[in-house]
Amino acid sequence: MLTSLQGKSVLVTGGTSGIGLGIAVGFARQGAKVAISGRQRDKVEAVASRLRDQGLAVTGLVADVAQREQVRQLVEQVVQAQGGLDVLCANAGVFPSAPLEQMTDADWDLVLDTNAKGTFLCVQAALPHLRRAAYGRVVLTSSITGPVTGFPGWAHYGASKAAQLGFMRTAAIELARDGITINAVLPGNILTEGLQGMGEAYQASMAASIPLKCLGKVEDIANAALFFASKEAGYITGQSLIVDGGQILPESLQALA
Repeated sequence: MLTSLQGKSVLVTGGTSGIGLGIAVGFARQGAKVAISGRQRDKVEAVASRLRDQGLAVTGLVADVAQREQVRQLVEQVVQAQGGLDVLCANAGVFPSAPLEQMTDADWDLVLDTNAKGTFLCVQAALPHLRRAAYGRVVLTSSITGPVTGFPGWAHYGASKAAQLGFMRTAAIELARDGITINAVLPGNILTEGLQGMGEAYQASMAASIPLKCLGKVEDIANAALFFASKEAGYITGQSLIVDGGQILPESLQALA
């Protein structure tokens, strides 16, 4: 059994939907004080209110993680509201599709600024507060796309997710001096709102390529984040954990026949 996270202060960026929301709910159900951030005020406030109605200790804050000053203010607001910061879940990310031949500078910059630069800015801003925690934890949401696999239209996304892991490995060495760990979860195909909107036939076709024959749940990613944030994971840093139901393993669909 893992040591309780009761009362721990957690920030989940991009926590208003999908995997981020699943991570936030996972921590809140373990008794943590959770702040979620997003760029759309109405959505942030609506999601935070809904979670509080469920009895969860959740605060909603507005920030664009690609903007240094907004990130600084976000972290300060979390510290003031929750009495410190123990766990940073750098989850915020965007994934617009653009074929390589048609990809613009703006397309590239949006994804790299949000996914890679945003990770850097959040970790940097959180560091002074994580140092004061009993044990500071950083959990990144990367992806199998980029570090392990590729997908048409996501060259910029794949680059950003691979960049997160390169950043993580050196950050782990520097953060270790203060007893802070940083690790990454690499989700495969997870059943989020976006996939639900694609219909059951599409979901079934995706599940067919996964050895476990099902899409992952946001709770699967939350459980991995909870482990990395635990006291018991204190000797693990600079590591990545693939959570994909075995998706990356088959050489072809024939291997699953």
